[in-house]
Amino acid sequence: MTLRIAVLGGGNGSFAAAGDMALAGHEVRLWRRDAAAVAAHKAAGGTIAVKDAKGTHEARLALVTTDMAEALRGAQLILCPAPATAQADIAELLAPCLEDGQVVFLPPGTLGTVLMAHRLHRSGRRPAVAFAETGTLPWLARKRGPHEVAVTVRAVRLPVGVFPLDRAEMALQVIGEAFPGVVEPCGDALSGALMNAGAIIHPPLIVMNAGPLEHFEKWDIHNEGTVPAIRRTTDALDAERMAVREALGYGPPHFPLAHHYAKSGEEWMYGRASHDRLTESGDWRERIILTQHRYMMEDLRLGLSLIISAAALAGVEVPLAKGFSAIGAAIRGEAPDHAGRTLADVGLGGLDREGIGQVLRHGFA
Repeated sequence: MTLRIAVLGGGNGSFAAAGDMALAGHEVRLWRRDAAAVAAHKAAGGTIAVKDAKGTHEARLALVTTDMAEALRGAQLILCPAPATAQADIAELLAPCLEDGQVVFLPPGTLGTVLMAHRLHRSGRRPAVAFAETGTLPWLARKRGPHEVAVTVRAVRLPVGVFPLDRAEMALQVIGEAFPGVVEPCGDALSGALMNAGAIIHPPLIVMNAGPLEHFEKWDIHNEGTVPAIRRTTDALDAERMAVREALGYGPPHFPLAHHYAKSGEEWMYGRASHDRLTESGDWRERIILTQHRYMMEDLRLGLSLIISAAALAGVEVPLAKGFSAIGAAIRGEAPDHAGRTLADVGLGGLDREGIGQVLRHGFA
């Protein structure tokens, strides 16, 4: 089935999404804010060069635009791989344009699904829309030019949570058409948000590698930066995430990050040997400015804030999450208040577990 897909954003994930979806035969519209970049992209022919292990493929887009309404009109799937830090602004632009039957998919989401639904609710509009999020970006990818993206790995398993859960069937059908054979329903949006691997893998990697990151011009946190001490810490932080999931009643699979590195056993979201292919590509040997990079501003500041907030709801202690959150705040020169993306920030403040469960299932009244 050919889908009409709007892809939002101009970063690595958005270009990988737009390129892959167009190569799969879907009609793809790419929206981004940068008017100069859009004009240059149109002048260059509106294509994306997608490079992977099989070569370079030219993906032709149906539309490249700065007009959100134009991008969304008639789209069945709205794919938003933009950083979680951009979700609030994008939600304000989405709200006037969404139509009945559309599915907004955030890979990953950091509970941006509920945030966007809450902004839509506050706007006074009530289109029958579903929001969904998964545990990782479906591509390990890096842009190598203004209109070229290298895809090292594609996801083979995508645990997907839906908001409101009442619209899961509609959402999963559409997402499954775009990602055939890899979508695994994991319940509601909070379950999907607590699958987010970025909030587990990146905080230890950037905090515990702070010395080399600030000393060397470029450093690969996934290669030289992934040492046994950091791996043990990552597993302990991940154990906190899984304890929160279990305390909130979410069952397995929990997609433990240890499976990402394992040579055998259960496959993780990217399948076998994905970590090796990532480090071999060289694309992650990069300059990371600790006070600005998305690993800090999205995964640590927002991602850990969400885990800490969900842990408070569940009655679970998460000392490592709080520790990394506090250290991250110190690096940024901020107060260690674990603020960023709490349950209250997405519209769930003042509700007990039962009340939050009702909203997650049925949406905002």
